[in-house]
Amino acid sequence: MRPLAILLALALQAAPASVDVDRIGPQVGQTVPDFELRDQTGVPRTLSSLAGPKGTMLVFYRSADW
Repeated sequence: MRPLAILLALALQAAPASVDVDRIGPQVGQTVPDFELRDQTGVPRTLSSLAGPKGTMLVFYRSADW
């Protein structure tokens, strides 16, 4: 039990108290540069190729079971 308590204490000390979201990443309404990533089947996709007439909403989500 003691090693777990030490690990938890270290993790809490390493975690930032707060994140300034006004300084990290693109802001709401800001245009991001075009980029290319591979989809789940390995096909390369660009942001511009996915954009519709009203733009694109891009969400990154990491599952807890990865």
